[in-house]
Amino acid sequence: MSNIKLFENRQIRSVWDEAEEKWYFSIIDVVAILTGSPDPRNYWKVLKHRLSKEGNETVTNCNQLKLVAEDGKLRETDVGDVEQLFRLIQSIPSPKAEPFKQWLAKVGYERMQEIANPEQSLDRARENWQKLGRSEKWVQQRMTGQETRNKLTDYWKDAGIKENDEFALLTNIIHQEWTGLTVKKHKDLKGLKSQNLRDHMSEAELIFTALAELSTRQIAETEEAKGLQQNAKASKKGGAVAKNARKELESKTGKSVVTGENFLPPKKENKKLK
Repeated sequence: MSNIKLFENRQIRSVWDEAEEKWYFSIIDVVAILTGSPDPRNYWKVLKHRLSKEGNETVTNCNQLKLVAEDGKLRETDVGDVEQLFRLIQSIPSPKAEPFKQWLAKVGYERMQEIANPEQSLDRARENWQKLGRSEKWVQQRMTGQETRNKLTDYWKDAGIKENDEFALLTNIIHQEWTGLTVKKHKDLKGLKSQNLRDHMSEAELIFTALAELSTRQIAETEEAKGLQQNAKASKKGGAVAKNARKELESKTGKSVVTGENFLPPKKENKKLK
């Protein structure tokens, strides 16, 4: 299960391994936060080489998992569990080391609570969005859309669709059909990089995304779609339902549903010294 964790409003890509019952975190994201380096990938490359020469295999023998990169594509990324991250922290002098250790311990504890009571994960998601300034109305729509999304991915799993690559392919088909843009182009329109597109959608975009995914699932269920090819056809049909609804609304309002609006912090202007 892929996820995004927040540390001081900074995003850390993460994956929960059900079999091992542990979190894996993107090392590049962690390095970026601890060092503030403009090129955390290169920082990690140099550090990894040094640690390897020193014989520190605990950190350097890290796993690689496919995570969503800045371009919206799934790419192999070095990840580490909590133990590896603690070792990594010891190798990076940073004033954020101790707060980060406390954050890691808190994340692990919260995950155990969420397994025992899944409602807590929803409560924490709501709390995170509210902290980022989202309205209660937006949060409710985001959570409703996530529930619709989960039902679709559950169907895909049962239909023999492979997670990650094939999920991303079908998602892109749905998205491009209803918006006229690929997921990547939509993120570019909003000026997003590694951020989650849905977390920066307007209320209307969330509603139409949910309509497209709801329609896709119901069409796939009706047609008993199996495998990638059949579900790709159902995805295109489901996206078309939302596209037609979008065009109808736009014809009545004269406003575009797909927008470049986002929730990114405003850029700071460089003021020249007089």
